[in-house]
Formats: sequence, C-alpha cells, structure tokens
Amino acid sequence: MSMAELPFHFDQRPVVVVMGVSGSGKSTIGEALAARLGLPFLDADDYHPPANVDKMSQGIPLTDADRWPWLKSLGLAMNDAAAKAGGVIATCSALKRVYRTTLSGQVGLPLIYVLLDGDRDTLFARMNARKDHYMPPSLLDSQLAALERPETDEPALTCAIDRPVAEIIDEIAVTLDEWTDPGS
Repeated sequence: MSMAELPFHFDQRPVVVVMGVSGSGKSTIGEALAARLGLPFLDADDYHPPANVDKMSQGIPLTDADRWPWLKSLGLAMNDAAAKAGGVIATCSALKRVYRTTLSGQVGLPLIYVLLDGDRDTLFARMNARKDHYMPPSLLDSQLAALERPETDEPALTCAIDRPVAEIIDEIAVTLDEWTDPGS
C-alpha cells in the first residue's frame, strides 16, 4: 500500500493515546508500547484532581465538567513530554469524540488513538480482579454507554484485547510505522 492509499499519514512522529473503558488494559499496553518505542509514558489517572478520584471511588460517574480540567492537565503534560522526548505514549479513556478533540487541541501535536476493545464480560472480570484501584466495576456500564468509537476520519486503530500483550504491541507498532514518516 502506498503512502497515498494509507488512511492517515504523519510527517512527524505522532503522540499516541491508548484509550478505552476501564479494565481494557490501557496502562499495561501503554507502558509496554512506551518501553518498545523508547518513549515516556503518562497515565491519565495521575492527572485526575482528587475530587474526580473521590467521585469515582464512590461509584459516581464523572460529568463533562469534571473532565475538562483533567483533559487540560493531561494535554499540557503530554505536550511537554513530547517536546522533550520527541514523542510520548499516554493513556486516557477518551470515551467521547469531544474529549479526543479537546485533548488533541491541548496537546497541539498530531495524535493517534489506539482503542482497546473488548466485550463487557471480559472487561468486568478484569475490573473485578484488580486490587487497589479506585474505579469500581459498577461504573463499567456507564463507561460503555458513553463510549463513542472513533470515526473513520479520526486517526485511530482498534485493537482487540483478547490476545497476548505482545501481539497487541506488535500490531500498534506496525501501524505506527505505516502511518509515520519522520524523514519527510
């Protein structure tokens, strides 16, 4: 497939956002991808203000008003990390297109989203197996209801989570290589 036939092409190394609902493996995949590419890793959970963490810990879904400052903080951190390292891998649920648009605007660099996709039963089982995480499994259904899958005009790759981490990382790395040409 020639560059003209690819769905997306970036003249510089894009910033990658590993997205999906809770339990999809964002942190695991994000950390492994960052290690493979030699880039810094940012976990969006680290940028939530304490009030957001308190709400989620109580099983209360966040509102859009709760998310805007969080997305701004994460976006600025991503921009800073990318400027220093030439790229960055971040996680963020990025459930709605408006969140992705806001985050992209904050970062100010080309972004590629990687949606980690799985069925409800798999996600619920993963959430139940986690220890010491503030996001209770009771919020899974609200996250699935809020999820707006990336449209064809968004630079996004969807990866099934029902396979080994190494396979998922390989798929992402191949796609990033196809979509980017830092030398042009």
